Amino acid sequence: MRVHSLGHVVLKVRNLERSVPFYRDVLGLKQVGQHGEKMVFFSIVDNHHDLALLETDNLAVSFLEESPGLHHVAFKIGDSLQELQEAKDWLVNNGLEPDRARDHVATQSVYFFDPDGNQIELFVEGNPKIWLENPSAVANSNPLELK
Repeated sequence: MRVHSLGHVVLKVRNLERSVPFYRDVLGLKQVGQHGEKMVFFSIVDNHHDLALLETDNLAVSFLEESPGLHHVAFKIGDSLQELQEAKDWLVNNGLEPDRARDHVATQSVYFFDPDGNQIELFVEGNPKIWLENPSAVANSNPLELK
């Protein structure tokens, strides 16, 4: 068996009324479907769905940082630091405070949290030659200064 690609990710959220506008309006994902009252599907580009949100319960307890499970979801937003800066500015203008910015050498990233505390990474990839020639370059994580 060989995995060909990642199909989609399903995130559990406490409240779809709060989370759907975040992923649709702030992150700009295209809402493509809904299953009953508890699940909403989003597409990024040319795929039936890339992300789904599954509503659990408003009182659901968040996992501790040390708990096993999903750590974060990453979305590529472009290929330049200018695009990353613009994304950070967009987040701030929409009331979100980025958690940190990192230079991973192969990519540069801004991290923040959705309304339920799920960590989201927005990243740009400047030069794919870096990781094509040295796949271990993805293991770097240095501070990145953005305005």
